[in-house]
Amino acid sequence: MFKKKKNSITFNFYLVKRALDFKTQGTQCYKDKKYREAIGKYHRALLEMKGLCRMLGDSDVSSRSPSSALKTMSHSALTDEERGAVENAELECYNSLAACLLQMELVNYERVKEYCLKVLCKEGENFKALYRSGVAYYHLGDFNKALHYLKESHKQQPSDTNVIRYIQLTEMKIRRSTPREKEAS
Repeated sequence: MFKKKKNSITFNFYLVKRALDFKTQGTQCYKDKKYREAIGKYHRALLEMKGLCRMLGDSDVSSRSPSSALKTMSHSALTDEERGAVENAELECYNSLAACLLQMELVNYERVKEYCLKVLCKEGENFKALYRSGVAYYHLGDFNKALHYLKESHKQQPSDTNVIRYIQLTEMKIRRSTPREKEAS
């Protein structure tokens, strides 16, 4: 009996390591400015994490995040260290996916927003996710939400020039749209 449990722990460690390796490869691709390849690696890491959850008995993992699935599973399936590594890796993957998408020639701002909001659901104070959400909402034309996220990121890093620039652009868009709304009514 002990031997079987030891083998499953070793196999779980292998699955966690595989997911983390794909995330690390994605990070290297990002540093090398190979954004499409990085996106593939981050997606593969997330798929590995979902596969791990399926192996541990969660058949419904496709409808929720791996870290959410892990919280409902038996604590004996993974060590606390492995569980923490998966949760951190998941957030890093989503944050990094958003960063990659923002580097693409044709940016999918809806997807950037989606990935950032996944991070913010778990880490509401994540500076990069707040800033990137603000950028995404700005380009999607939702200037009030953009300003909210940008101001939240500004609280954390008040001297960040990119944040300041986007706040100024967003406030300018809001001021320009307000008179038009009054004229229309």
